Amino acid sequence: MKKLIFTICAMLFSIFFLSSCENKEKEVYLFSYFTQNGQDGLHLAYSYDGLKWESLKGGASFLAPQIGKNKLMRDPCIVRDNNGTFHMVWTPGWWERSIGYASSKDLVNWSVQQEIPVMAQFEGTKNSWAPELFYDSESEIFYIFWASTVPGAFPELATSESEKGLNHRQYYVTTKDFQNFSATKLFFNPGFSVIDGTIVKHDNLYHLIVKNENSAPAEKNLRITSAPRPFDFPTEVSAPITGDYWAEGPSPLKVGDYVYVYFDKYMEGKYGAIRSRDMKNWEDVSDSISFPKGVRHGTAFTVPLSMLDSLLKK
Repeated sequence: MKKLIFTICAMLFSIFFLSSCENKEKEVYLFSYFTQNGQDGLHLAYSYDGLKWESLKGGASFLAPQIGKNKLMRDPCIVRDNNGTFHMVWTPGWWERSIGYASSKDLVNWSVQQEIPVMAQFEGTKNSWAPELFYDSESEIFYIFWASTVPGAFPELATSESEKGLNHRQYYVTTKDFQNFSATKLFFNPGFSVIDGTIVKHDNLYHLIVKNENSAPAEKNLRITSAPRPFDFPTEVSAPITGDYWAEGPSPLKVGDYVYVYFDKYMEGKYGAIRSRDMKNWEDVSDSISFPKGVRHGTAFTVPLSMLDSLLKK
C-alpha cells in the first residue's frame, strides 16, 4: 500500500512539474535606447542570445518625447514589475531638475508622460542625468537614482574646460506607484564625480555599477561595488572593470550563467560589453556583440517570447 501511495505521489509530482515547465514561457531580450540627441524618442532592439541585437520597427521610434524644455528622451531605462507593467524613466533635457516617466503594458501604447521634479528642492542644481530604475520584486519598491551636480555640495574636483562646474553625485527616491515619492536623498558619493549608476542582483548580493566621470585626469571608466541591500553601497569601488577606452551607460543583463554589462563606447560610436560569473573577474566580449548603428545609452531587459513576436508583427 505504501509503495502504491508513493508511486501515485511521484506521478502527480511529475505531472505538476512538467505542466509548470510547459506553462513557463521562454523569455528573450529587449534593449531600450536613443539615437543622436534623443529628440525622436524611444527605440527598441531585440536579441535571442544577448549577443546579436537587431532594431524593431526598422529603427523607428516607439514613443516621441513631449515633456521638458528641450523635449528629449535620452537614456531610456525600462523595467517590468510583478504585474507585467513596463515602467520607463529618462533624461528629458541637458539642464533639467526633473526626469521623465511613462508606463506601458505592451511597449506600444504608453501612459501620459510625467515630469518628476526630483531635484526641485535643491536650489541651483545643474542637471538630472541618466535616471535608472531598479525594481525590488520582493518589496515591490522602485528605486530611482540619477546623477546631479549641486554647486558647492561637495569639494571641488579638477575638471577639463568642457566639464567646468560639473561635479556629479548620485541621488535617489523610492516609490511604489509613481504618484507618491520619498524625499530626494543622496544615494552614492564615492569621492569622485559619478554618473550612470545601475544595479543588478546576483548571487544574493546587489551590485552597483557606476561610471567614474572625473575628467582631469580623465577616468571615464566603469567601477563596481556590492551590498546585501539595494542601498547603502560601500563607497570604496573596484578598479576599472572596462578597458583602455571611454565607457558610459552600463546596463547589466543575466544571460545563462553570466552577467553581461553592455555599455556605450561613446568616443568610438559603438557598443561594448563585458561579462562575469562572479562579478569580480571580467571578460571583455565587445568583439562578440553587434548592435544597430547609432545606439546610445540604453537598458537591457527580458520579455516573454510572445511579446517579442507581437512587436515583430507590428
